[in-house]
Amino acid sequence: MPTIPAGSDTAARPAPSRRELNKAATRQAISDAALELLRGRGPGNFTVEDIADAAAISRRTFFNYFSSTEAALASVTHGFLDSALAQFRLRPADEPILESARAALVQLADPMTVAPMAELYGLALSNPQLNRSELEAWDHCTGQIIEAARERFALYPGTEINELYLRALAGSVISCGKAAMDVWFARCGADLSAESLSTLRQLLIDAMGLLGSGFTPPANLSTDRH
Repeated sequence: MPTIPAGSDTAARPAPSRRELNKAATRQAISDAALELLRGRGPGNFTVEDIADAAAISRRTFFNYFSSTEAALASVTHGFLDSALAQFRLRPADEPILESARAALVQLADPMTVAPMAELYGLALSNPQLNRSELEAWDHCTGQIIEAARERFALYPGTEINELYLRALAGSVISCGKAAMDVWFARCGADLSAESLSTLRQLLIDAMGLLGSGFTPPANLSTDRH
């Protein structure tokens, strides 16, 4: 890949306005209220009105942000994935994309960062509607990864952007993320201790490493069928 001209890193984004910060705070309050109700009542046992009351907003305001209770809960997963994407965009523009993806997860250093997403993952497994919203959040992130990678390649003058590569890459990254979540839940179940969440974070990082190595089998995985 050609060298990027000096000073061609991804441009810094402008600081959010007060209005944008207020909207983000309201959105977070709704998401937090929905997750708290999910913990206390279980899936399907509360309404939009319950969330609105808990967040001290009107029903109309709720629908300015989310289309359903499931969408409000799925925003927990959106939040984690958006944070990872933000870290990805901060990586050096000449760094290999998969290394940037791995480094972005490393930057989310506090295991508690993944706690809400991990908790929601376990709770969603028993509810088809909530599970579908979770899958939609991951699918949305696939599109975001495609755009972030396209931005990266656009920095190289004269480089043809291969859509197949972008879409296969994004799909692979998301599939690895889902695989890490599945393995973590199989190992740890609903355990949200710091040790368990640290395991999840490491699994996410390791999954990116497997993708970057072309899925070279681990040393302890024998291919001998005797």
